[in-house]
Amino acid sequence: MDEFGVQIILSLGMGLLARIYMIRIDQRQYPSYPQGLISHLTLGVIAASLGAVALPALVQKEYSAVTFLALAAQQFRDVRNMERQSLDNIEGTELIPRGTAYIEDIAKAFEARNYMVIITSLMTSITFYFIKIIKLPIYLQIFFGIFIGSITAVALKKLLSRQLIVEIAQVMPAHIHFDGPLLMVNDVVIMNIGLKGSRKIYEERGIAVEIIPNDANARATLANMGQRQAVQHNAAIQLGIRKDVDEPDFTPIARRNPHNGNIVMAIIPMEPNMDLLVEAVNKTPVLETAKRKPLESKIGSKENNELKGEL
Repeated sequence: MDEFGVQIILSLGMGLLARIYMIRIDQRQYPSYPQGLISHLTLGVIAASLGAVALPALVQKEYSAVTFLALAAQQFRDVRNMERQSLDNIEGTELIPRGTAYIEDIAKAFEARNYMVIITSLMTSITFYFIKIIKLPIYLQIFFGIFIGSITAVALKKLLSRQLIVEIAQVMPAHIHFDGPLLMVNDVVIMNIGLKGSRKIYEERGIAVEIIPNDANARATLANMGQRQAVQHNAAIQLGIRKDVDEPDFTPIARRNPHNGNIVMAIIPMEPNMDLLVEAVNKTPVLETAKRKPLESKIGSKENNELKGEL
């Protein structure tokens, strides 16, 4: 094995392990198994290879090889486009669509994970190389390479992990009732239900929640239509819904209380389970495109400090 053989193999392995560590297959079956899983693992091998060979190429003054990193960046942007297009193509088959904001969030996440693999592989390679320079034994070179690579992977995953609704708001059970034909949740009008049979189904099987934001930042985030669509989609995936294509009355609907910014949502699931609904809403990711931070502005920060002083 040549001078950089062990270094490249170790870095490649750590990069691939980092990609496996970042893959999550849950109840949403995304990435799908096994086709999507194999695709992302293959891209992970490519990303790990780029990170593994970058340092040896620089050391041997093969500067042209480093230009492949720029090519890889373009390739991984195409991964983002591929994920977006794939989800857009199947959006019409979902009873409750994800929404464009959720799709874009997923696509960006898969692009970023390939860059995380490159960084993990590169950090492993750099650590191995510098431990080798100070002439420590091979087993220490391998140990420190694995150690720094593992820390890098864990740190990057934590850095890029998305917030959940439970971190920015409280999700509480809510009461469904009718004011004439108007479906209401905690006195917030949801929609007009004209058929008495539909109203009876809501009264017998409907459940609802109220999402109470923790602060003005959360209130502005939850006001985003894409964020509310993601909540509706996740709730429908978890609980199932009593709805077919031609039954719009039974679509989960989230509405905003204009007085306090709280969000209420009613749903008729296949199996009414309030605890599961609360958990499904709590575990919905906060979309990057939906995040708003008015309290970070000078005016918002001043008003927040004044409010705290009054309290």
